[in-house]
Amino acid sequence: KEFDLLHYLAVRPGQVVSKRELLTEVWRMAYGGADKTVDVHLSWLRRKLGESAQAPRYLQTVHGVGVKIVDPGA
Repeated sequence: KEFDLLHYLAVRPGQVVSKRELLTEVWRMAYGGADKTVDVHLSWLRRKLGESAQAPRYLQTVHGVGVKIVDPGA
């Protein structure tokens, strides 16, 4: 699912995507408070990208809204 998550965000650069949308579109699950699933996969993905939530390079969290992928060179 990490690749699916990365792909979903990558085709929407700069667009904030909610956890609810990620659960619906990437996991094909109805939202039921399972947003920790998204958090865990984002954490694994960040680790593989060589970043952390405290020092993001590619995946930026917008508190209370969602997450977006950005170009660190832009």
